[in-house]
Amino acid sequence: MPKLAASSRLQLALAIEPLPLKTPFRIAGHRFDAMPALTAILSDTHCYGRGEACGVYYLDDRPETMHATLQAHRDAIEDGIDRQQLRALLPAGGARNAIDCALWELQAQREGRPVSALARMPQPRPRITTFTLGADDPATVAANALAYAQARALKLKLDGDLDSDIERIRAARRARPDTTLSVDANQAYRLDNIAPLIAALADHRVSLLEQPFARGREADLDALDCPIDIAADESVQGLDEVDALRGRVDLINIKLDKCGGLTEALLMVERARALGMKVMVGNMLGTSWAAAPAFVLAQVCDLVDLDGPIFLAGDRAHAVVYRDGHIDCPAQVWGSGVADGGVALERDAVIATHAPSS
Repeated sequence: MPKLAASSRLQLALAIEPLPLKTPFRIAGHRFDAMPALTAILSDTHCYGRGEACGVYYLDDRPETMHATLQAHRDAIEDGIDRQQLRALLPAGGARNAIDCALWELQAQREGRPVSALARMPQPRPRITTFTLGADDPATVAANALAYAQARALKLKLDGDLDSDIERIRAARRARPDTTLSVDANQAYRLDNIAPLIAALADHRVSLLEQPFARGREADLDALDCPIDIAADESVQGLDEVDALRGRVDLINIKLDKCGGLTEALLMVERARALGMKVMVGNMLGTSWAAAPAFVLAQVCDLVDLDGPIFLAGDRAHAVVYRDGHIDCPAQVWGSGVADGGVALERDAVIATHAPSS
């Protein structure tokens, strides 16, 4: 496909969507009934790009503040900003993620190449993804583990109540002895109370402990005796925080909402590899418009945790596919590099109608 010339000015359209969940989702210290998201669409005369961001709730990075941030920088964005200029303009977080992903898709359409090719990624292929179990009572944990019949990997959320967490681990492993099992503490433990939990993890063949301690307590990891791999999530937001985790964790969980988009995420993968750490791609829930750019990154990650859309009451008309424990992203979901005609009309129609189908 021939390259399409860019017009001199972009148009930015923003929308906030409520994204209700099918059922409440519980982690340490939080219950979610919905995960609202900001959608950004950047367009010129011929092409458009889409980005979606839920933000980082524990840093109070929410759709309303993201919307206000992008409104404040509308002129700079519509003047034709590129991804490197965007990294200088906005800090890491949801607002930058939404625009960064929109810019990737916009460039793909302009050049007639998929985002994966622009990013010099391997040909996209389905990847095994974890399916997440909330921090519910053990009976519910077991029932949900069985309900994910296709799952090859499960991740169990913990809430910091030691006895309850151990019972959840037992329930999950008893229900699904066949799967890889990891746990996510979401900052709920301390160095002085985690030893019994680690013993239980070893006893039940848990392969990964994610974010055991609070953000800001990374030095406590130096004294932690843990025979299984440890991952950082809340402790690593962007590229500038990767180096401090060398020797403290085995793996970092990269989320586009945290780091500010696919551009920064690719740099984080490169740096983590150079430091001898493995990489994982995760998400803050969101629809398939959020999962699709992360799926591009998943092609070069050791672990994939992109089950966010399955928690929503509805997803996009073109959506990622879950099959046999894998996630796959059909080309028409996002970033295919195909530009349709009548972009201005389509952009307006998308903003009016792109709320997830129920």
